[in-house]
Amino acid sequence: MKVAIHQPQYLPWLGHFAKLAAADCWIFLDTVQYEKNGWQNRNRIKTPRGAQWLTVPVKARQGTLISDVEIDAGQPWQRKHVEAIRVNYARAPYFDRYFGELEQLLRRPWRPLADLNVEVTRFLALALGLTPRMLRASELPPVSADPTGRLLDLCVAVGADTYLAGRDGARYMDLPRFEAARVAVLGQEYQHPTYSQLDGDFLPFLSVVDLLLNHGESSLEI
Repeated sequence: MKVAIHQPQYLPWLGHFAKLAAADCWIFLDTVQYEKNGWQNRNRIKTPRGAQWLTVPVKARQGTLISDVEIDAGQPWQRKHVEAIRVNYARAPYFDRYFGELEQLLRRPWRPLADLNVEVTRFLALALGLTPRMLRASELPPVSADPTGRLLDLCVAVGADTYLAGRDGARYMDLPRFEAARVAVLGQEYQHPTYSQLDGDFLPFLSVVDLLLNHGESSLEI
């Protein structure tokens, strides 16, 4: 059984779902520290003027665990994000198929950032045709504090025999510990595809929303 472990992200990019597609079990790593200005509360969409950031405002002190990060409900981020997607993708071929449900999801009264990210990822995965088992690290037994031990303990907790690492993740892991536990490690070698988009030249490294609204059921194959 192949497991992938990743911090919950907001409207993740294509490579995130390529790894998810290769996994039998996906663990949201919500028990590590929140990373300011990372991908946990923001991502990009395409506009006629180039890429635009969509950022979820949060309340988080240094050292706050991802599971404890609260969204700043006093800011109108939901309206801004929904309108940005509507304005820039209304002409996309699959806008009508997915936008209504995505809008309803984003407009729900979210508080914990992790709750938002988990449910957004579940929705997008299902739209892409992916249905792996999904768990949160916070739902599983306590794990080691060191990075390698944490990942290995999570693999063992779900009965995995293979860990799907990120492109650079395997370089920083204590691989002999995985070998001793009889858990194989596979590193991701993701090649970003080129596909038709709205508004000018191709822009890579956007939220998977860009691919989904433009290509619908063909997105996973792409």
